[in-house]
Amino acid sequence: MRTVFMVALGGAIGAVLRYIVSGYVQQMTRSAPLPYGTLAVNVMGCFVIGLLSQAVEYRGIFTSDSRALLFVGVLGSFTTFSTFSNESLDLWRRGEEAFALMNIGVHVGLGLIMIWLGRVSGQVLWGGY
Repeated sequence: MRTVFMVALGGAIGAVLRYIVSGYVQQMTRSAPLPYGTLAVNVMGCFVIGLLSQAVEYRGIFTSDSRALLFVGVLGSFTTFSTFSNESLDLWRRGEEAFALMNIGVHVGLGLIMIWLGRVSGQVLWGGY
């Protein structure tokens, strides 16, 4: 039951952070055709999960409860893959196939790069590999 509470607490924190960060970025880029607010939280979340994954693997610094709080709760609700998928489909359905494909490519490409960059940063900070 404790782990469920940790996930719920982390989920609340991540959802609020997602709302604030995504909304801010989207407001700053409102004239752009792509949903940059969602892109921003997905890219940031991918970097953080890569960085923290490195710490878990090579330093073992997180307990199972803290992993549930951070990975499942905070980052699970902060990153927005379901929103990204829905927005991509909406672009496609509006006849903006090129923007839909661009949105998918940018999210996936930058996500993979940021996971890698987070892991490399973790290696520099905590060693390993």
